[in-house]
Amino acid sequence: MAMLHGFGSQLLLGALTTLQLAGCALVVGVLFGAAGCWLQLSGLRALRALGYAYAAVVRGVPDLLIVFAVFFGGSLTLAHLSGRYVEVDSFVAGIIALAVSFGAYVAEIARGALRSVERTQREAARSLGLTRMQALRTVIWPQAMRAALAPFGNQSIVLLKQTSIVSIVGCDELMRKAAEATGATREPFTMYLAAASIYLALTAGATVLLEWAEHRASRPYAR
Repeated sequence: MAMLHGFGSQLLLGALTTLQLAGCALVVGVLFGAAGCWLQLSGLRALRALGYAYAAVVRGVPDLLIVFAVFFGGSLTLAHLSGRYVEVDSFVAGIIALAVSFGAYVAEIARGALRSVERTQREAARSLGLTRMQALRTVIWPQAMRAALAPFGNQSIVLLKQTSIVSIVGCDELMRKAAEATGATREPFTMYLAAASIYLALTAGATVLLEWAEHRASRPYAR
């Protein structure tokens, strides 16, 4: 810590903000993803088109542009509504932007997982007298969850690293703190190496949790 010239605590605060960003974006992104998946599987052509358009546009645009669109676009919208300049909070803008991006991938993961369940599973559930909702809850959904767990976990780790782009709009997450420490000490290698070490520790922890969840999911009858 002595090598960090007193900026170690600032980097840790930045890491905490990074975790908060990732956690909030994950929760909101799951809601976006669920809505996107529902749209894509809708029986209405217009809704399906909307769901596919959401996924295609977001996945085809750099995440940095989404951050800019939410931050600056949100500020312009609030300015028009209030009649004065209002700057969107960078933390809130980061959550929304990351959630929009994450949700597009979650929608694709969920849709693929649901379609991976064979039609015979649905037919067998209905032949046992289960309603559509009962079949979805007890037969289809558990299998889809297991199929989606690995790609969802991998995308969550990507989300954790993507929080670094929010530093561009002034959010005090880990990369922002590392940049500030670099400006004060003129030691970019040391500060960014410290930030990289923290990111590595965070992603390693997330990987362990993912492996534990996959292990639990592979034991459907374990109590």
